[in-house]
Amino acid sequence: MVPPADRRYSRSHVWGKRGEQGDVRAGLTHVPGVFLGDVVSVELPPPRTEVAAGEPIGLVESSSTVFELLSPVSGIVVERNAEVESIPRKVTKDPYGDGWLLTIRPSDPGELSALLDPEEYERFIGAE
Repeated sequence: MVPPADRRYSRSHVWGKRGEQGDVRAGLTHVPGVFLGDVVSVELPPPRTEVAAGEPIGLVESSSTVFELLSPVSGIVVERNAEVESIPRKVTKDPYGDGWLLTIRPSDPGELSALLDPEEYERFIGAE
């Protein structure tokens, strides 16, 4: 799977996409899905939670492991995807679509630009 060109990527395999209002929608890339397998639960912070770039913000649990989510940017959670909490397999089945995790109102909009572009991310995952 090729990472979409309209996003930025963290080295912790989380993508971020700026919306029309400047908020950043975030989700897991396709890479964790390879080892997660069947996702059984997703834990996300509630709206109005303050998050910091690179810090833990939730968990994705599968039948074989637990993956700790790290925030791609600093800011305030404004929305979380309740669908992935009730249908957790969407996180790996449609990671760049319906499997998105949450939306963050960034405190520093420049943080998103500092993440890897799609080509850099592809080189990064190729080197792992």
